[in-house]
Amino acid sequence: MKKICSILSILTSGILSAQENNRPNILFIMADDHTSQAISAYGGLLAPYMPTPNIDRIAHEGVRMNNCFVTNSISTPSRACILTGQYSQKNGVYTLDDSLDPAHPNVAKELQQSGYQTAIIGKWHLGNEPAGFDYYNILPGQGRYKNPLLIEKGGWKQGTDGEHQTKEYAGHSTDVITDETIKYLQSLDGRQPFFIMCHFKSPHDPWEPADRFKNLLSDVTIPEPANMLDTYEGKGAYTKTLTNGLEHIGPGLKGKMPPDTMTRDEKRHFAYQIYIKDYLRCVAGIDENVGRLLDFLEANGLSENTVVIYTGDQGFFLGEHGWYDKRLMYEECLRMPLLIRYPKEIKAGKTNNDMVLNLDFAPLFLDYAGEQTSAWMQGESFRKNLTGKTPRNWRKSIYYRYWMHGDWWHNVPGNYGIRTERYKLILYYSQPLGMHGAKNETRPPEWELYDLKKDPSEMHNLYNDPKNARIIQKLKKELLKLKEKYDDTDDKYPVMHNFLK
Repeated sequence: MKKICSILSILTSGILSAQENNRPNILFIMADDHTSQAISAYGGLLAPYMPTPNIDRIAHEGVRMNNCFVTNSISTPSRACILTGQYSQKNGVYTLDDSLDPAHPNVAKELQQSGYQTAIIGKWHLGNEPAGFDYYNILPGQGRYKNPLLIEKGGWKQGTDGEHQTKEYAGHSTDVITDETIKYLQSLDGRQPFFIMCHFKSPHDPWEPADRFKNLLSDVTIPEPANMLDTYEGKGAYTKTLTNGLEHIGPGLKGKMPPDTMTRDEKRHFAYQIYIKDYLRCVAGIDENVGRLLDFLEANGLSENTVVIYTGDQGFFLGEHGWYDKRLMYEECLRMPLLIRYPKEIKAGKTNNDMVLNLDFAPLFLDYAGEQTSAWMQGESFRKNLTGKTPRNWRKSIYYRYWMHGDWWHNVPGNYGIRTERYKLILYYSQPLGMHGAKNETRPPEWELYDLKKDPSEMHNLYNDPKNARIIQKLKKELLKLKEKYDDTDDKYPVMHNFLK
């Protein structure tokens, strides 16, 4: 009997050991248009006015990435890139009007096959039915803030976007998406790891906070970015046609439009206070709900073995250069917030300046799952970087491309470029190239060059200064290498072939 008990004890000990050392769970939390300027862990202008203690907790207990960048600064392409580990030209999702083919390989399928329980809850925004997920409960299209409709798995009707089987949930979308995420977590088989994507609609326009936050900051004057009244001197002619200036913000001001008698700058002062307060009120709801998710993990003994990731689908202008929205290659909308906690492996309170891309997220997920990066992925796992062991050959430059030329929202021209540790070179090639949702007109190409060391606010375009000819040629050469590396050489578009010569 003693022998039997001893054997059972050894076997039980082995099972417990295996459970304790199993592959980590992955909770990927993403908010729509949440930018690093509005997360207090990153410091900055807004931190004293809208602290985000729960989101900051991920940084304090893990690592804050300072140089995470998006490959195409708009929601649908960014989400497709995160799932596939591929640029737009590879996954076929170039613009807001494109959909991700359910047959296309993605990381959820890979993790599902590897034994993970997979789910996506909240904003999907990729047109077709989610593939690779054991469970989903998603917003139709952009979805609504109050009393949202959700499509649960089994309710999708392919090709009939307005006829999906939906259910209305009482409350604010941020609260509802968190409720549904926790509900799904409670249903899981504890013997298998999980991969859950919790995607908030907030703080996307029209910035409708929960009622409990509607008066937050009402008696406060929020400080303005120093360059909010940018006159765009020395920059391209495209800046004169953009409609993403605060003076054009429109429905987001909820009827509180500035009088036409105001000057451009007066309208910007007026609109900024309304816009930024509603944006930050939405952020307050996200922060509160991130706290709920973290508390659930803690209460259920899941914190130690769960990789928690917080990000936005791209950056966003919060009045810098007088703009809101994204799409451009300026720092505010190029840079994504990225905070990661994994107590078993990542030391608390770290910061990291390595250049990573949303292209790298899928390989990172696979790495944590003990799987190799799939051959069709273009990104690289940065798991070692997170522990302070940056590979010697890690990238020193990144490639960006926005394809939705002249979109009817903000008239942003098609553009691509390179960012190195010090410089940024941008080409506004201004061609529609047959993209869905692009405006069928062309403009003369324009270049911009910024020295990010001397001019971090990107106020002074150096491209036309002859003194910079050498660095420009060097950057163009590197840009061409990146285009070749990522198979974006524009072979199908003869009009594009002479820009880098």
